[in-house]
Amino acid sequence: QVQLVESGGDLVQPGGSLRLSCATSGFTLDTYSIGWFRPAPGKEREGVACLSRSVGGTSYEKYPDSVKGRFDISRDNAKNTVYLQMNSLKAEDSAVYVCAGDPRFLDGRQCSLPDNYQFWGQGTQVTVSS
Repeated sequence: QVQLVESGGDLVQPGGSLRLSCATSGFTLDTYSIGWFRPAPGKEREGVACLSRSVGGTSYEKYPDSVKGRFDISRDNAKNTVYLQMNSLKAEDSAVYVCAGDPRFLDGRQCSLPDNYQFWGQGTQVTVSS
C-alpha cells in the first residue's frame, strides 16, 4: 500500500527556514516521481518543487519562479523520505504543503501538474508570520 506522510510544518518568521519531510512506504522511492504542492489563487494546487524518478541514476528537479533559489527538493532513498528545504520564507508561502507520488517518469513540464500524480499525502501546515 502506497503511503505518503508529511511532517515538519510549523510557524516561522519571515526570512526563516523550514524543512518539510515526506515519509513514504509501499514502493521504492527512486522509482517514483515526487512533487510538493500547495494551494494557489485561481488553482486547486500549485507545484512548488518536483523530482522525477531516477533514470540511469539521474533525477530531474523543477521549481516555479516564485520559489526558485529558495526551495530545494531532495531524496534520501535509505530513509524512504523526500525533503523540501524552504529558505527565505515569505508570508505568501503560508499554506498546507502536500507531497504526491507517481510511478511514471514525469518530465519538467509534467511533474509540476497535480493531475499527473496518483498518490497523495494529507499535508502539513506552514505559517510564515511575525
